[in-house]
Amino acid sequence: MCGIVGAAARRDIVPVLIEGLRRLEYRGYDSCGVAIVSNGQIGRVRSVARVADLASRVNGERIAGVTGIAHTRWATHGAPATENAHPLVSSGEIALVHNGIIENHDELRAELQAKGYRFESQTDTEVIAHLVHSLYRGDLAEAVRAAVKRLTGAWSAHVSAARW
Repeated sequence: MCGIVGAAARRDIVPVLIEGLRRLEYRGYDSCGVAIVSNGQIGRVRSVARVADLASRVNGERIAGVTGIAHTRWATHGAPATENAHPLVSSGEIALVHNGIIENHDELRAELQAKGYRFESQTDTEVIAHLVHSLYRGDLAEAVRAAVKRLTGAWSAHVSAARW
């Protein structure tokens, strides 16, 4: 079962995100990852191994920040592979994790590809990230609300943005 962890604080939240993922390991998963917003940039590390491997990789890449999201995933769209692990990022500006299924993802993917969005994964989650990015007009909350109106299925999602 997928798991989502989010954190915001006045200190580095990477240890909080990793601990949150560790506490979700009992649920089972095939990949995991974290995305951190720091200095207007998104830092992301993903793994198809255990959370302990992710923690080592995060330490090696020295990502840190005060806002971030993390995820453990069971594959529904796309194989258990690093490119399909969450968080998914759109244009280096929107990081998103998602649980559930977006039933109209194929239709939305085609629409977004026609607008020039390139997909790196086979997931329906990346569709949501690009959709939010495509709808942004100065108000991130409004872009998320507009995207939600376009999605069909049973799901939940959490978004982090590098700026806005």
